[in-house]
Amino acid sequence: MTEASVEAPGCIFCEALAQIDTEPLVVHRGQAAFVILNKFPYNNGHLMVVPHRHVGWLGGLERGELDEIFVLTQASERALRDVYRPHGFNMGLNLGKSAGAGVLDHLHVHVVPRWNGDTNFISVVGETRVLPEELPATAGKLRAAFQTVLST
Repeated sequence: MTEASVEAPGCIFCEALAQIDTEPLVVHRGQAAFVILNKFPYNNGHLMVVPHRHVGWLGGLERGELDEIFVLTQASERALRDVYRPHGFNMGLNLGKSAGAGVLDHLHVHVVPRWNGDTNFISVVGETRVLPEELPATAGKLRAAFQTVLST
């Protein structure tokens, strides 16, 4: 395994981190990881928890990065529960092209809130997303929720 770089040109997550103070989809910045809304979400509140370092595999993370990623994944669950009251969640990582990773070399944990009956058939059949809320509104709600969740 090669040493991970701090930033990689053309990586959407590295670019978001480079502009983190103005990136409208970032809802929380931690010491070693950040939380960002998915630009093409499956459901309202679809978040991704991303390490600051450009790392493609869990084995490439340092202990502090790994710890913070999962603390922020837990905080994401709590914030989404507070704001959207989902019935469940899909959470996970897609590591490598064969596993379906959309961003190949910068791992990220998907946190997708789910509701009973949200079968997502429109996403599959029509390649369309039906979301009752625009991303800036979602970001504002979740930023406030993260401040509350992480302060308790």
